[in-house]
Amino acid sequence: MKKVAVTALVLALGLAACTKNNADNNVANDTAVENNAEADTNAAATDATNAADAALNAADNSIDNAGNAVANASDAVQNATENK
Repeated sequence: MKKVAVTALVLALGLAACTKNNADNNVANDTAVENNAEADTNAAATDATNAADAALNAADNSIDNAGNAVANASDAVQNATENK
């Protein structure tokens, strides 16, 4: 009889250990969702920063090009004046 009781106890403990703990699973799922959301947010912020940097670089290059064009025009006027 003791052997049957011990066997029943072991089986009961085994079943108890295998039961699904939905609270733990929900916490793990929430954590995964939060981590993925954070990664997406960081990626979007990085993309926006890179786009802004590229736009600023393009604007800077345009200003430099305009300055060079003015300097070239000035040189052309100077050359035309000297070569009358």
